[in-house]
Amino acid sequence: MIAATLRRFGPLAGLAALCLAASLLSEHFLSVDNLLNVFRQSAVNALLGLGQLLVIVTAGIDLSVGSVLGLCAVLAAMMLKAGVPVWLAVPLALAAGVALGAVNGLLYTRLKLPHPFIPTLGMMNVARGLALVISGGFPISELPAPFRWWGAGTLLHVPAPVIVVVVFCVIFHLFLSHTTPGRDIYAIGGNRQAARLAGVPVDRRLVMVYGVSGGMAGAGAVVLAGRMNSGFPLAGMGAELDSIAAVIIGGASFFGGTGTVQGTLVGALIMGVLRNGLNLLNVSAYWQTIIIGVVIVAAVWVDVLRHRAAAAR
Repeated sequence: MIAATLRRFGPLAGLAALCLAASLLSEHFLSVDNLLNVFRQSAVNALLGLGQLLVIVTAGIDLSVGSVLGLCAVLAAMMLKAGVPVWLAVPLALAAGVALGAVNGLLYTRLKLPHPFIPTLGMMNVARGLALVISGGFPISELPAPFRWWGAGTLLHVPAPVIVVVVFCVIFHLFLSHTTPGRDIYAIGGNRQAARLAGVPVDRRLVMVYGVSGGMAGAGAVVLAGRMNSGFPLAGMGAELDSIAAVIIGGASFFGGTGTVQGTLVGALIMGVLRNGLNLLNVSAYWQTIIIGVVIVAAVWVDVLRHRAAAAR
């Protein structure tokens, strides 16, 4: 009972404590402009985290999302520069992400690889290499204003990235809570062999999960390229680690079977508040990298302790 309560409300309590500490250490933290900036900066990680959530619930991992984001950002920018309208370039960028993610799933299931670490690590390098090759290593800038809205625009004074994240959070929550494929994902993470014996199409579900993860990388690419007014091939470097951290900090388990959309959103906000607070305190970027790394290791360690405690019970 206590463990379940901590898993459910612990991340929210952690976010509240972090916000309190940041507000005490910096008078600028609670300003409206800064809070909106935190939401904007957390949006891409939240989108990647939602896709990563499905993967981690199945006891998998997707190391390719950062590179897929970079490739999709370059593809979107190139399409826009070639005259493709925004209403077509955006879904095509998402479709490219879905296709790359589905390749991960197919490699994992069809080749009977021992762990998704292998195909997603390969895709991480392939996607980044393709982004550099097709762009020549240079960013593609000066994108159309309607496209930039997805990353830098507002609707009723609410930043567009925040709206995008909220819409996807609602969709993912409904999918995981109220559909058969959503429940299958938890069953696969809980006990893959039992799920297979119960008639769950495990391989198809896994291909779907990795496809969705790639699609969310595509969505993150649209938001990031819109905010930066550029499709640059090195976009998303290290983003896979941030997305994994957001999911684990949000209460999901590397061992599969648990995780929520709400927790992942809170985890992404914790990462965003932490980075923002360190910036406000003028902490060196080098030290920020060290601190974020410690937070990631600590989150995984807590997950291991929770798993051991559950196994002991």
